[in-house]
Amino acid sequence: MNNSAISKVSQIFGLDLRSLAVFRIILALIVIGDVFNRSRALTAHYTDAGVLPRSVLIDNLLKPWYWSIHLISGQPFLQALLFGICLLSALFLLVGYRTRLATIVTWILIISVQNRHPGLIFAGDHVLRAVLFWAMFLPLGAYYSIDNALNTSSKPLPKWIFNAATFAFLVQICYIYMWSAAFKTKSPMWWPDGTAVYYSLNFDQYTTGLGKFLSGSPLPLQKLLTQISLVFEWVGPLMIFIPFYNTFFRILAIISFSLLHIGFELSFAIGGLSYLSIANWLALTPSVVWDKLTDKFSGKKQQGLTIYYDADCGFCKKVVHLIRTFLILPNTPLVKAQEDEAIYAAMQENNSWVVRDYSGQNHYKFDGIIYVCSLSPIGRWLVPILQLSPIKKLGTRIYETIASNRKKAGLFTKYLTFRPLEINDYRWLNIPIIFFLIIATIWNLKGFVDQTVASRPQQPNDWVTKTHNFLSRRIFQSIAWIPESTRLDQIWSIFAPDIPRDDGWYVIVGKLKDGSEVNAFREEQPILWDKPTIQQRNDFYQTIQWRVYFIELNRAMGRNLSPYLVKYLCTNWNGKHPGNKQLESIAIYFMDERTVPPGQTQGVKKTLVIEQLCSPKN
Repeated sequence: MNNSAISKVSQIFGLDLRSLAVFRIILALIVIGDVFNRSRALTAHYTDAGVLPRSVLIDNLLKPWYWSIHLISGQPFLQALLFGICLLSALFLLVGYRTRLATIVTWILIISVQNRHPGLIFAGDHVLRAVLFWAMFLPLGAYYSIDNALNTSSKPLPKWIFNAATFAFLVQICYIYMWSAAFKTKSPMWWPDGTAVYYSLNFDQYTTGLGKFLSGSPLPLQKLLTQISLVFEWVGPLMIFIPFYNTFFRILAIISFSLLHIGFELSFAIGGLSYLSIANWLALTPSVVWDKLTDKFSGKKQQGLTIYYDADCGFCKKVVHLIRTFLILPNTPLVKAQEDEAIYAAMQENNSWVVRDYSGQNHYKFDGIIYVCSLSPIGRWLVPILQLSPIKKLGTRIYETIASNRKKAGLFTKYLTFRPLEINDYRWLNIPIIFFLIIATIWNLKGFVDQTVASRPQQPNDWVTKTHNFLSRRIFQSIAWIPESTRLDQIWSIFAPDIPRDDGWYVIVGKLKDGSEVNAFREEQPILWDKPTIQQRNDFYQTIQWRVYFIELNRAMGRNLSPYLVKYLCTNWNGKHPGNKQLESIAIYFMDERTVPPGQTQGVKKTLVIEQLCSPKN
């Protein structure tokens, strides 16, 4: 293969390291948000005192090779500890410190917490789990990171990388949409009826205010949007592989899918799915975008900037390297003040670093920070705030305090060590990556044909049945531990094949020992039998995990779990209330409001899910 062909293949299947750095930052923020969101119901969802004790999970829901560190103990302390470790690893991922290790730890703990309670898993969780797997093989910390800031290697970092990991990541993104489209083709809602958008916008469990407004749009328009979205999911991802004008088509794909997910986010309450999906597409940003931005923010002032630091202060050296990296001023010289007699004298006189601008003027202390921020493409917005008199005085005082206590300040950077950062081409690593990609492909196909065969009359001679029979052989059963243990057992049936129609809401009535009735789930809210407003529904759920839990409670997974919900609610309530204000019993009702076809009148059916006495011990 000649150099031109290699360059073209690299352009199509490679990724810019700066794009991967932006992806890393957003990915870490999403994980941090996920940890905080889940921690709001830590006891309820992840302990033996909650709605799914470990014994119930292991006996009824957990697949043989699904593992979870969170199953070690059912006590809140261990769960809080694991949440804390996950938060710490996500913070390391955010700032790019020991990035690969942080990515691996984050992937392990995300799988662990998801396996601990499968009744809380939504589409965004599947996407997060999948992209974190491939992220472990990508150099996410090459740019905009502590690893980059403290890099001692004389070898310049590349801006672009192409290997099996970049190829697998691109394929994974395509799989999310194309396999979802494949599942959708099995339902007449998507084709030929075109009613999927109608049913989506009328499924109140997820719909937002804008979604409810759009549900009143003309049905022909909704049908057109259904068919457009189906075709777009099929062919849209393939734009990134078009060999000619690849940069143009990549940018078009990034913008198109980002707008699609912005629309989803505004119309549906779907947790972090939209943000994560946009992050995935931003990882594909071509180099030309970053190069143009670099040129735009590399004027005379930036090129004339020089920062001098005290060579005898290890803390100072680390800080200026971090500032240069995170304010994205990569070409700024960092010079030891001792190398220039006049600069060294100025540094000692002012007890400060020395920031010299393009005109030769020196800036000291907090003024130097303000000036450096003014040249940064991401820090210049801070300048008007930093220049406010109270902020400037406080900043100067903090700077002087740190400058006078450098040894103590060095304790905060003690474990940040300078070390080489190189993007090594470990060609042997391509083999396991391709192997895992093949596994993911097989299980995507297996999930599709298994569901197809299970949901239709037997058709013994078509390719689906033949493929199902082939993938049911013992050899595939014997390697099932690989996709299950890595959670590459992917099924991208997002709003597919059918849009859910089992709409409705729950009413949880607690009877106190004094005979009065209360809302046993949300004490601060009254018992409401009427259809809740969007805000009332949001107040009831509060998190995406509770929303998914109650949706699943009305389905096969959750039908046997309601007694444990009652037990949790009784224990939680009675632990906070004394005497006659304790719960005696709980009755859970589901107000079934199944979504009907266009033009039909929707009804509500009141169904008693469970009525159960609280334990005397409660």
